[in-house]
Amino acid sequence: MLLLFFTGLSCTERKAAHILKIGLPEEPRTLNIWLASDTNSLKILSQIYQRLYIRDPDTLRLVPWLAEQEPVFDPETLSYTVRLRRAKWSDGSEVTSEDVAFTGRLIKDFRVPRYLSRWEFIKRIETPDSHTVTFYLHEPKAIFLTRTLTTPIVQKKQWAKVTEMAKGTEKPLIKLLNHKIEKPVGSGPFMLKEWRQGAYLFLQKNAYFFGTGRKISGRMLGPHIDGIIFKIYGTSDAAILDLKKGTIDMFWWSIQAGYLEDLKRQKDIQIFSNEKSGLYYMGFNVRKPPFNDVNLRRAVATLIDKDFIISRILQGLAIKMSSVVPPGNRFWHCPDVPRYGEGLTREQRVKKAYEILRKAGYTWQVPPVNGEGRVVKGKGIRLPNGQAMDKFTILTPPADYDPLRAMSGMIIQEWLRMAGIPASAKSMAFGALIQQVKDRRQFDSFILGYGRLDIDPDWVRNFFHSSNDRVRGWNMSGYRNPDFDRIAEESASTLDREKRRKLIWKMQKLILQDVPYIPLYNPKLIEAVRKGRFSGWVETLGGIGNIWSFCEVRPE
Repeated sequence: MLLLFFTGLSCTERKAAHILKIGLPEEPRTLNIWLASDTNSLKILSQIYQRLYIRDPDTLRLVPWLAEQEPVFDPETLSYTVRLRRAKWSDGSEVTSEDVAFTGRLIKDFRVPRYLSRWEFIKRIETPDSHTVTFYLHEPKAIFLTRTLTTPIVQKKQWAKVTEMAKGTEKPLIKLLNHKIEKPVGSGPFMLKEWRQGAYLFLQKNAYFFGTGRKISGRMLGPHIDGIIFKIYGTSDAAILDLKKGTIDMFWWSIQAGYLEDLKRQKDIQIFSNEKSGLYYMGFNVRKPPFNDVNLRRAVATLIDKDFIISRILQGLAIKMSSVVPPGNRFWHCPDVPRYGEGLTREQRVKKAYEILRKAGYTWQVPPVNGEGRVVKGKGIRLPNGQAMDKFTILTPPADYDPLRAMSGMIIQEWLRMAGIPASAKSMAFGALIQQVKDRRQFDSFILGYGRLDIDPDWVRNFFHSSNDRVRGWNMSGYRNPDFDRIAEESASTLDREKRRKLIWKMQKLILQDVPYIPLYNPKLIEAVRKGRFSGWVETLGGIGNIWSFCEVRPE
């Protein structure tokens, strides 16, 4: 298929052989930026639509991208003013402040679900001149800098007619989301040249990209390649085989453990290992017994051996999670949180959990620690009120969706049973599991994960604030703590970064004291590329598949 593609190129294009070939595990679902939520669509769109500010790959601090400099804050008017770089769209027209204002107004007018929370607190947007935009806020919001200003900017000229047409329909948002974009006009390093459904997408170098030949955040940018072919694969097996044969230069997906040893033996393959901004965890339904008792949750946390899960189930390809914010998110991660069972042996964990529960009034027919202090298999645990503890279920995704979480549920089940706690792991189709937890809210506990958490940790507030304890709300555990709510609300309106970090750290400490979630692990992101053809890959939190890499990678 790639050979057929090259024969279809012009003589000039064939001469320029600097085409990077990347494998994708699935077809992108859409190139409509407002609808796109799947990983593969977002990967393609990230090379086309650009943001005012992006993260420096080393420090993770926000740096000006489409913006020319840091935003200027006026506390009297509660406004931020942003100056734009001289930049052009891929059709050669100028990027202006009107495009930025149009983007924000579109999101607010249509209440676009993926972006509305970043913009709903914006009172108005003004454009004093073609390269200056001023945002006026209803109230101070910390996420304005980290979320609002990192929204992809669209071209007014391409979208104005679409929005006018959509507004005249009965369901404007549905009309907007269903609009098919054939050739998205962006300001990024690449532009869509061709999309052959089921086979490949070809992104051509954007001759108008504002970053070419410019040093941003200390990095001299290209692109130094003429384009990228994204080849679609149905299976990882086929993609890995093509990577080994040299048909593709990179497989843009996390390499699973089963392929790793073979790839390490290939002299033409280079392996990259980086942390993800992820959280894989066990959650409890704290709205009802037995997990409305914090002592039981702490005992479960004590019995879980995260080091065992990482070494045996994940084969060492993960980072142990102690807090809900991953350690790779260095500025916001709080290292000083309770660490249940840290450094204890299996017997010591059982003894510690037994002590926590015994002091809280739990009894057993056969205690897990006998009169001589030896660990035995516990049986017949009773709640502090004397009632027998009912059997409860740990819901996990099925093994064919995520074998790691399914296996983790099974081993946790066995650890709890050793202490006489009647746990039973049950795998469930992922969609049904989410419905059971978020819609019906009929569950005891579950193991789930987030693989793409934002660097800004405002999601901690969303996950645990009591206002989100509702059907389909983010607070899936039903956690309610007035102290947490108060600190979380203060963090959302604190503009000083250092003060806000202290509040975010307090929030993490409270969560680990009350343990509605037990953080388990964060899988490492293992990626592989061919050696000898392209170099300059940029490693950061979330791996080498980032805008910096594609602006810096060059032929060898």
